[in-house]
Amino acid sequence: MTAHASLSRRAAAELIGTAGLLVVVIGSGLQAAELSRDTGVALIANSLASAIGLGLIITLFGPLSGAHLNPVVTLTSWWARRTGGEGLGGREAFVYTVAQTAGAIGGALLAEAMFGRTPGTFSTQVRDGGHLLIGEVVATAGLVLVIQGLGRIGRPRLIPAAVAAYIAAAIWFTSSGSFANPAGTIGRSFSDSFTGIAPESLPGFVAAQLAGGILGLALAALLYGRGTGSGTGAGAAASRTAKPVPVAVETAVPASLSEAGPGDGASPEKAAYEPVG
Repeated sequence: MTAHASLSRRAAAELIGTAGLLVVVIGSGLQAAELSRDTGVALIANSLASAIGLGLIITLFGPLSGAHLNPVVTLTSWWARRTGGEGLGGREAFVYTVAQTAGAIGGALLAEAMFGRTPGTFSTQVRDGGHLLIGEVVATAGLVLVIQGLGRIGRPRLIPAAVAAYIAAAIWFTSSGSFANPAGTIGRSFSDSFTGIAPESLPGFVAAQLAGGILGLALAALLYGRGTGSGTGAGAAASRTAKPVPVAVETAVPASLSEAGPGDGASPEKAAYEPVG
């Protein structure tokens, strides 16, 4: 892969990567529900598959687009550039966000079709209540803090594994099940399964995720200083002119648990995703 991929190629990577993430999240949820009536067992299977799939996708697409897969991650990259660091420009951030959202919807439809279900059926799984929104704020803030923190202390190589591990944990310790991804949340509204979310629940979840992104940035600045954006990529394939921030995420959580409260081209960081020696 060339050191500086075109915006169209990076957008394609974000679209395909986000679609793949939704296929993993929704598909593993559907499979788990078919194989076990125990919601705990189903959630274990879904969380492990989601975390493993996410880590692989970040590793694969990170050197190309930064593997944001998440509008919140993209917006933190845009903000880094706005405040004098390295990140995406406004046009790039817009293209990334559109690609991620389209990919999420496409991935959801593909997962439904793959399991013999009718694609395009909206979810009836209503997720409301202040406790769930607090869970989304916490989940998204933690995700941004993991990405920003590792980048700012000079350990971007750990980001793919760390993000995957964080998501696996957050699925369990947050009341919302850690959607933590506006594009993924929209995509999951197209799956009428326990991984889905009803369209009427989208505004609250997306608003909570954006608030969590802001909180995560504030915590990173408080703990590590403003930085220069050197660690703003989860799949860090950013260049000096547009260094992306990585990844994002979401996962499935059984309805019973949720109700209970269940770059740019390439930068020096690209070496973190290539063999050593």
